[in-house]
Amino acid sequence: MAEFVLSAFADEYSPKFDEQLDGLKKNGVGFIEIRGVDGTNVADLTDEQLHEVRAKLDAAGIGVSSIGSPIGKIKVYDEFEPHLEKLERCISAAKILGTPNIRMFSFYIPEGKTREECRPEVMRRLSVMLDIAKKAGVTLCHENEKGIYGDSPETCLDINNEFGGEMKLIFDPANFIECGCEPFPHGYGLLGDRIYYMHIKDATAEKMIAPAGKGVGRIPEIIADLDKKRSGKIFLTVEPHLRVFAGLAGLETDEKTKMPNTYGTSAEAFGAAVDAIKAIIAK
Repeated sequence: MAEFVLSAFADEYSPKFDEQLDGLKKNGVGFIEIRGVDGTNVADLTDEQLHEVRAKLDAAGIGVSSIGSPIGKIKVYDEFEPHLEKLERCISAAKILGTPNIRMFSFYIPEGKTREECRPEVMRRLSVMLDIAKKAGVTLCHENEKGIYGDSPETCLDINNEFGGEMKLIFDPANFIECGCEPFPHGYGLLGDRIYYMHIKDATAEKMIAPAGKGVGRIPEIIADLDKKRSGKIFLTVEPHLRVFAGLAGLETDEKTKMPNTYGTSAEAFGAAVDAIKAIIAK
């Protein structure tokens, strides 16, 4: 049996970090995938600010499952060196906040270019980043995201194979749906034994984000199969996306995520997302 451990992007509860910690505790979530802190991306925090964040986390009894970094969320031919400096900041954040994991991406494909054309440069950049991470003793975790090289099960598998499994895979069912891919059984069939952890959000056939189990991502089946086949800890990071939240604009490209916005407050949307995955785990 797997040991499922809940984490969450708490900046979708509130942009204010103190309120994020309150929201996690109220909803019984013991870990955070830290992304936005008082309106600032974690990659832009100074060491002094990171130590202040760590003190608050320790006082609240909240652990950090991963650094929710923006690394790799630039076009594949954009200037690379400044991005490596940002990676170094994320490595500092991981060390200060006590997590080995850094969430990252595999670069947007420019308009007019194919993935096949861009693959050599994508892999070159990922290789450089992976070498830096390995020397620092941290783990890079690739998230499938619409518009990047690794936005399909096939290209995620390609990345994992290229680096012998050293670049870990985050499985995000809703992001696959947004790209026209089937998370289960197709995506899971290709990647299931390689999933390092999951981002928990679902989506309908119309690509509207939904709580886990309320879309076509077949998250209950994925969780059941992981539970049957795997042992050890697997983080399930709740990423609600059920309501527009502060900082969303900075996370998206021109293609906007469809959100239901049927929840009155961000706290209500966050709670609904957490309750949905808790109900699935409990079955």
